[in-house]
Amino acid sequence: MRSDSTEKVPGHFVVAITGASGAIYAKRLLDELAGSKVRVHLIVSGAGEKILKLELGLGTRDLVRDDVIRYDYKDFAARVASGSFPLAGMVIIPCSMGTLSAVAHGTSINLIHRCADVCLKEGKKLILVPRETPLNSIHLENMLKLSKMGVTILPAMPGFYNKPKTIEDLADFIVARVLDQLGVSQNLVEAWNGIPQE
Repeated sequence: MRSDSTEKVPGHFVVAITGASGAIYAKRLLDELAGSKVRVHLIVSGAGEKILKLELGLGTRDLVRDDVIRYDYKDFAARVASGSFPLAGMVIIPCSMGTLSAVAHGTSINLIHRCADVCLKEGKKLILVPRETPLNSIHLENMLKLSKMGVTILPAMPGFYNKPKTIEDLADFIVARVLDQLGVSQNLVEAWNGIPQE
């Protein structure tokens, strides 16, 4: 973990990883943001750390590079916890239903919840990438509540028209949509151009 001054960069984004399955989405998003000149502030929950290890064999430290600043998920004194920090937006990827519920109800139990709350109160971009199935009525009601507040609900539901050949291709479909929502250019997936005419 390291700190530095709030220097001028194209944008400061929080990327949070929680305990839902789908750690590959977070890993690929961080890989793509590495060359985008944005500053990434990374928060990984305790359950998120376990999922990273289980699914990818990685620890949180494996995700930290020069352009990534890591915070303990229990650190409410972190600078990204304040509305005065020049945050451009936040992505929770993957987003567990417990985290989604906490955000929907303003329950700031950890730094991830608090940063999401800051995005809501400051009118900043907030993207949640839930990965759960099937969905019950509570899940759906919480998503609708957040959507009405301006939150982007971007489920981890990859498309297949680009003919994915690997798991990474499937993950990149979702990551491309996240990057589009953040306003960060991407070359992972081409825009849909319709079905070719015979």
